[in-house]
Amino acid sequence: MSLPASSRPGPGRPPLVLVPGLNCTVELFGPQVEAFAGRCDITIADHARDETIAGIAGRLLSAAPPRFALAGLSMGGYVALEVMRQAPQRVERLALLDTRASPDAPEDTEIRQVAIKFAETGRFDDIHGILWPRLVHLGRLGDAALESVVRTMAEKTGPARFIRQQRAVMGRADFLPALSAIRCPTLVLVGAEDAITPRFMSEDMADAIPGSRLVVVPDCGHLSTLEQPAAVNAALEAWLGA
Repeated sequence: MSLPASSRPGPGRPPLVLVPGLNCTVELFGPQVEAFAGRCDITIADHARDETIAGIAGRLLSAAPPRFALAGLSMGGYVALEVMRQAPQRVERLALLDTRASPDAPEDTEIRQVAIKFAETGRFDDIHGILWPRLVHLGRLGDAALESVVRTMAEKTGPARFIRQQRAVMGRADFLPALSAIRCPTLVLVGAEDAITPRFMSEDMADAIPGSRLVVVPDCGHLSTLEQPAAVNAALEAWLGA
């Protein structure tokens, strides 16, 4: 998927940078690009080439305009929080979608290492079958159209980028201590049944970020932008106008 012409730089449209999650591409934000292309200059951050979250954030900052709105989902949220560590003065507003500020627990790291081993040994396609039940709400496990989008994103990512992203995520900083310093308008959004970054993690972030708004999306798992696009778009609309 490429960005529509109306999302490219134009006069009077505020810049919006979107950061996809791990093993995801621009398709993760397809409904949001469609909804906001007419009012924002939308950029999808490059999160596939760097070895660290800090490096991804640095690349984003190098390509972004002086001031911009920033939204990231899952791994994209880690990148967004790292941007806030490196250059908070450049972010006009922040949206953290289905993500967490805390580092991985040992069991999280173990799961990531197993996934890396699958990708290294020619079993990258098998990873989808393991992740799919955790990525979406239980009621969407049979949604063939949604699963096709998720598979397409994984195919575009490929094993080498997947491994690079997993290692970057495992090496990320603990962002919890820096949350209280965030001063821009901040949206924290999570699917009510998110199994990967559960609701309490977003509640903790919202409690720690002064003046932030917490939105819990019902009947939704981890991929909120695709599972419940209308609810996510409504929350982003309010955030952009805050």
